[in-house]
Amino acid sequence: MKDRSAEANGSENGHGALRVFGRLGSPQAYALRDFLYRNDIPFEFVPLSSDDDARSACGVSGLADSRLPVCKFADGSRLDCPSIPMLAERLGRYRNPSLSEYDLAIYGAGPAGLSAAVYGSSDGLKTVLIERFALGGQAGASSRIENYLGFPEGISGADLADRAREQACKFGAEILLARRGVRGEFSPGKGIGYLEDGTKIVARASICATGVDYRKLGLPNEPRFMGAGVYYGAGASEASLIGGAPVYIVGAGNSAAQAAMHFVRHSSKVTMVIRQDGLEATVSRYLVDRIHNAPNIEILPRTEVTALDGSEVLEEITLTNGRTNEQVRVKTNWLFICIGGVPNTDWAIEVGAVRDEGGYLVTGPDLIRNGERPHNWPIDRDPYYLETNVPGVFAAGDVRHGSVKRCAAAVGEGAMAVALVNRYLQT
Repeated sequence: MKDRSAEANGSENGHGALRVFGRLGSPQAYALRDFLYRNDIPFEFVPLSSDDDARSACGVSGLADSRLPVCKFADGSRLDCPSIPMLAERLGRYRNPSLSEYDLAIYGAGPAGLSAAVYGSSDGLKTVLIERFALGGQAGASSRIENYLGFPEGISGADLADRAREQACKFGAEILLARRGVRGEFSPGKGIGYLEDGTKIVARASICATGVDYRKLGLPNEPRFMGAGVYYGAGASEASLIGGAPVYIVGAGNSAAQAAMHFVRHSSKVTMVIRQDGLEATVSRYLVDRIHNAPNIEILPRTEVTALDGSEVLEEITLTNGRTNEQVRVKTNWLFICIGGVPNTDWAIEVGAVRDEGGYLVTGPDLIRNGERPHNWPIDRDPYYLETNVPGVFAAGDVRHGSVKRCAAAVGEGAMAVALVNRYLQT
């Protein structure tokens, strides 16, 4: 399977011939594919279906060999079962911070974080962007975004994110990829973010743009089948591997609808499992029309996936009708879950940042209650519009209470957050 950018960027970093060898249904191989696809890095996936395949292609003992998956590079070198940071470092995407202190630290490289990196660095701020996995956030997993301003033919989420990366780097922003923040310490004028590997990021102001984690079904066996038949989000990296097999998608939002339209070219039948009566209330009109006109897309209303079964990979799911309680078991190796997300704000508990009942960060006017500022607010002014109750810590995009869950809105909030950071730094 070739990344859709292979022809356009095949010579970038000399890694146009990167090949990933592994089993279909291998969570480790899926993690590598997902990372490469969402970071717009050209690659080819070579599925191994037998021990002989594994021995001849990779020189390993068989499909059960712990050295799989294997990454082979254009210069003949290889990495056996690499972690994401190992692969990122080999591709030149894993860096250490170059400065002991920055003007602005941005956590999360979805549309809001990438926008903030572009505007912060172009304003002359010493800017660092920290991302735990892939550029673009959940939007980066989308096969095609068609309602984003300026792209009438649509653009893949990964392509949009890579363009933003290039733009931010042009202005001097540093991007630390495959780096996970674990906790923070913030005081007026100085914030310290601690990364999983022990690195400390010191900055005068911070923007939290960490977005949301995919919401799970909460079923037995679900963790075991992650990357082995169960996938979260649009799963664009997997489309060409489906090979005509039936696909099931759980969700009734735009991301689920976009996934259905993407998979329809690769699957004999795409089934959307939704709890509502239809898509009209939750999906953009143009997508609803396309889904209804697609001959091989079926919608199962008032239905839920209630069980997952299989041995090493997902083989069967149970569908339960919410009206009749009738249960049907169907065979499939492909289940994609697009049911929203949970905000990445666990760090906020320790630092005392205010969250709403759903875990989203509360900012600006929403912090004012009965005309009173937050009880622990130490500055003689109201919090700026996107500022949390921790002075100098701002929130942008999906992670923020009351935000509009749209790519363009997140980009706008990233730009607005930088304008407010500049105001904060000048006081």
